[in-house]
Amino acid sequence: MGKVMSMVARKANRFNVENRAHRVLEREKPTPAPKYESNLRDMERTLELDPDFVNKLNTKDASLDTRLKDVYVTSKDQFIQRVVQRQGADRPLPLERTTPADFEFGYLEPTKVSSGRCTLRQAMQFINDHQQDSEEWTASKIADQYKLKEAHVANILFYFKTFNIHIPDEKYKDKLLTQSTQKQIEKKPSTE
Repeated sequence: MGKVMSMVARKANRFNVENRAHRVLEREKPTPAPKYESNLRDMERTLELDPDFVNKLNTKDASLDTRLKDVYVTSKDQFIQRVVQRQGADRPLPLERTTPADFEFGYLEPTKVSSGRCTLRQAMQFINDHQQDSEEWTASKIADQYKLKEAHVANILFYFKTFNIHIPDEKYKDKLLTQSTQKQIEKKPSTE
């Protein structure tokens, strides 16, 4: 329905467009936009001071035109000269051109950590310690060691875990069950 209405509206807008355009172009002058009172007051003051102001605006001033023709712009690449001077023999190029190594966690770790805060490395360490031995590394012990609030440490230990990678031995590889072999075992009729 919307497409039909837009097509009808477009046809109505384009109806008799040439005649309407000719009518607008045949008018003497377009009606000027209304002026603000402050602009009208400024114009009156200007006309009181100089009654020929409007004529001066509409005529071409020959002296200004000749001055404009006399102006020439030239440019010199002084920036390049400064760069060449800076790279002179007194300043050798760097000898090491390798890119610096990336940081382990993607950013430079701070050397000084305020109390109540911990670095990503410290957080990973105490999360891993808690996962390895949760009885020894309790939330209260971690909070005391890293000067953190115990409630925050408890929330961190509850919501965040590190990944454990389990790589099976090669000798047990043939005994691993895939999903397809599990389905075959389940469907196998018993021979009893």
